[in-house]
Amino acid sequence: MTTITTTTAPAARKPLYSSLFVQVLAGLILGIVLGVAAPDFAISLKILSDGFLKLISMIVAPIVFCVVVHGIAGAGDLKKVGRVGVKALVYFEVMTTIALVVGLLLAYLFGPGHGMNIDPSKLDGQALSTFTGNAKKLQGEGIGAFMMNIIPTTSFDALARNDVLQVLFFAILFGIGLSLVGGEKGEKISALIDAASTVLFRVMGLIVRVAPIGVLGAVAYTVGKYGVGSLKQLVSLVMLFYVSVAVFVFAVLGGVMALAGINILKFLNYLREELMIVLATASSDAVLPQIMKKLERMGVKDSVVGLVVHHSDFDSLGVAG
Repeated sequence: MTTITTTTAPAARKPLYSSLFVQVLAGLILGIVLGVAAPDFAISLKILSDGFLKLISMIVAPIVFCVVVHGIAGAGDLKKVGRVGVKALVYFEVMTTIALVVGLLLAYLFGPGHGMNIDPSKLDGQALSTFTGNAKKLQGEGIGAFMMNIIPTTSFDALARNDVLQVLFFAILFGIGLSLVGGEKGEKISALIDAASTVLFRVMGLIVRVAPIGVLGAVAYTVGKYGVGSLKQLVSLVMLFYVSVAVFVFAVLGGVMALAGINILKFLNYLREELMIVLATASSDAVLPQIMKKLERMGVKDSVVGLVVHHSDFDSLGVAG
C-alpha cells in the first residue's frame, strides 16, 4: 500500500512596498524631503491632504448611521444595549479624566510653552473662529441650547451637513425603533442597512489606500511653509506630547488591557498601520472601519463594536474640539 503525503506550500509573503504602513511612512519621508528641497512646490501640495480629508468626511456620517443602527438592532435586547452603553460611557469618562490629569501634570512640571516667544498678533484668529463661536453660543444660551442642538431639524439635514453628533442621535433612535419593530419587516431593513454598511466600508477602504498621498501633502505643506528650523522651538512640546501619550497608553491603557488578558504591545502592533495614518493625518475618521473590522476579528461582537467604538471615538473628537 502506497502512502501519499502532501505538503502545504507556505503562504507567499506580500512584498514590503504593498504594506500601507510602509507606504504612509514613505509618504511622510518624501513630504519632509520636498518641504526642505522645494518649499514653494511643497506648499502647493496641500490640496492633496485637503482632498483626502474631504473624502473621509464625505463618508463618515453614513457609516456612523449604518453601523450604530445595525449594532443596536443586532443586539436584540434593548436592556443589553443600555448596559453596554452605560459601561462605555462610564469607562470613557474615567479614562478621559485620567488622561487630562496626566497631561496637566506633565505640562505643569515641564512648561513646554516657555521660551517660544510667539507674537499673538501674527496668529491666524480664523483658525479658532468656529470653536470660539460655539463656545460663546453655549455660554450665552446654556446647556439647554446645547441639548437642542443635538436634535436635528431633519435627519437628511444632519447627513447633508455632516453633523456627526446629530446623525448619531438619529441613528440611536432609528436603531431602537428597528429593534422594537422586529419580525420580518425589521429583519429586512436591518439586512439592507448591513449591506449598505458593507458597501460603505469597501468605499472607505478604497479611500484609505490613498492615505500615503494625503500624508505626503500634509507633511510637505507643513515643512515647506514653516521650515524644519521653525519646528525646533516645538520639539519640547512635541516630545512632551508623545511622552504623555506613552505614559497613558502603556501605564493606564496597558494596565486595563492586562486585566482583560491582552498584551498592549501585541495590540499596538496589530493596529500599526491604522495608528500610523492617525499619526500623520491627525484624524481617526480614516481608520474607523479598519479598526472595527480588526476588533471583530479579535472576537469582539459586532454589536459591541458598533455601540462602543463610535461612542468613544466621536466623544473624544468632541473633547479635542
